[in-house]
Amino acid sequence: MAVLLGVDTGGTYTDAVLIRDETQVLASAKALTTRHDLAEGIGAAVRAVLETSGVAGTDIGMAALSTTLATNALVEGQGERVGLIFIGFREADLEKHGVAEALKGDPVCVLSGGHDHSGAQARALDETALLAFLETYKGAVSGWAVAAQFATRNPAHELRAAELIHQVTGAPVTCSHQLSARLNGPKRAVTAVLNARLIGMIDRLIARAGDSLHAQGIGARLMVVRGDGALMSAEQARQRPIETILSGPAASIVGARWLTGVQDGLVSDIGGTTTDVAVLRNGRPAIDPDGARVGGFRTMVEAVAMRTTGLGGDSQVHVETEGLAGGVRLGPRRVVPVCLIAMDAPDLVRGVMERQLRSTTPGELDARFVRLVRGVSQAGLGERDAALVARIGDGVSALQDVLRTRMDHGALTRLVGRGVVQVAGVTPSDASHVLGLVDAWDTEAARMALDLMARKRVGTGERLADGAEPLARMIVAQLQEQTALALLETAFSEESDTFGPAPEALAQHVLMQRGLAHHRGLLALDAALNVPVVGLGASAPTYYPAVGERLGSEMILPEHAGVANAVGAVVGRVTVRRAGTVTSPSEGRYRVHLDVPEDFGDADAALTRLETHLRDIAEGEARAAGAEDIEIRLTRDIRTAQAEAREVFVQAELTVEATGRPRVAVG
Repeated sequence: MAVLLGVDTGGTYTDAVLIRDETQVLASAKALTTRHDLAEGIGAAVRAVLETSGVAGTDIGMAALSTTLATNALVEGQGERVGLIFIGFREADLEKHGVAEALKGDPVCVLSGGHDHSGAQARALDETALLAFLETYKGAVSGWAVAAQFATRNPAHELRAAELIHQVTGAPVTCSHQLSARLNGPKRAVTAVLNARLIGMIDRLIARAGDSLHAQGIGARLMVVRGDGALMSAEQARQRPIETILSGPAASIVGARWLTGVQDGLVSDIGGTTTDVAVLRNGRPAIDPDGARVGGFRTMVEAVAMRTTGLGGDSQVHVETEGLAGGVRLGPRRVVPVCLIAMDAPDLVRGVMERQLRSTTPGELDARFVRLVRGVSQAGLGERDAALVARIGDGVSALQDVLRTRMDHGALTRLVGRGVVQVAGVTPSDASHVLGLVDAWDTEAARMALDLMARKRVGTGERLADGAEPLARMIVAQLQEQTALALLETAFSEESDTFGPAPEALAQHVLMQRGLAHHRGLLALDAALNVPVVGLGASAPTYYPAVGERLGSEMILPEHAGVANAVGAVVGRVTVRRAGTVTSPSEGRYRVHLDVPEDFGDADAALTRLETHLRDIAEGEARAAGAEDIEIRLTRDIRTAQAEAREVFVQAELTVEATGRPRVAVG
């Protein structure tokens, strides 16, 4: 019997599932994700699933991990401080494709160097300026990103810069050409910056996950889910953590297909921080041809085509005071639910809110709390940020007690962005507790928090709601409405050839909304989704039935919907794709763009050389990831042009895909 262990570390919960012989779910379990030490949550979930099933740790043949950690970090603007070495570009290029935005003020060095489209050196690399920059910032960043002009045609300058960075700083380095073989230097730079920012975070996750599994007697190989739903080894994930963005959602799609057998439909996965919607066609998730887009950044990472929205059970509830009606909106930032933080400090949390309820005037910071995240480095904090950390202390604090000036609000934003502190506030999870839909945490604290928010005034001067329960219904209805819009936007985006390039506007268009409501007047309007929706996530049974009714669609809620990510983690395959290019810099010369470009006098010889090179790399990495029974698939895209009545070779792009199931130890 082969027993597989799947683990998913989400923003709120860590899930574990055991699957026997890839056909039967033996047991599943959940534990709270412990951000200060992820091993605690992983250990609790794994321990629970082993105890429930009676399976011994030594019987586990393979363990696989999917995680929303990288996705959530980018959505929430978190991550470690990095430096960018930008070679052969202009300062103005930093504004292209969001490079400056991705850096968020982190140090950057724009250097002379780079190559041209044929791989020939355009300018010499300015090593003197690079060394001076490294000496200045070597202790101020946790990792480095290197992006050079046309590095995919000749990576020599990226490799040399990485060598010098290792010598001077010893910190991890991400080279853009190692993440993508495609052109577009600024976009590769964004991808490299985000990868460098995530390295420490994912490295800690994998290390602690490994420790936790070993503590349970599990010595099986650890795999990690990539953003395209395929598996990679833990060692590969440590080097290329950016490839784990959308890992959790991708695993959920694989899990949805396995759990339901649905071939064509939408998959909507609600977590604590995000809602992720993707399309299943012929049983396979579509891959985004433009690269994964997460947290406002378009990367060059191959991942499932998915719309990620900052909407989840722990999304912050905002009061809308504009206009006469008022209302609430959710997200995109995640906060700790008041009912959850009250479990850590019930007397303080309830005591603070009791005093706030006695006040005749609603406060801006009512029902808002803050706490430090244990284990997160506070190195390099500015004076104001450090002072705020000192006031917060080791426990839970009321936000109104630690924010003294408007400048402290900026310090709080920076600390949240670095993951140093967590803020608590009203969320849909609190609303669900008030309505009796969930009974996991402190319901009374949730009720007090919603009573405080309900007192806030809208544009008419009236209260937002007549108490906790009416406000809770308003919040749940808003979550369902925003979920329905996310599904509609995905559908319109998928059929953009028919409807045009504005899915958000189309989803909210008055005709669409009237059609969903089955308007009857002089016009009869009807609209609905024409495919089923698979609803995933622990809270899907709570929120999604009404979404299916709203959209006139079948809503499928599989038995193990709450652990679909963990299921998908262990039923996927190891897949490695490697791509390369052959160009023709002059007539009769064919250049294969390897780490050191090679020229051939014959096109077929050049193509054979590249194919062999890519095949060796892809198959080697697949075997290193633990795959067996590997299948190889080759795709050639050869572009030619007509010149003087003859066909002329212009360029060829080759992609080799190596895929196989991971080796499983059978007990």
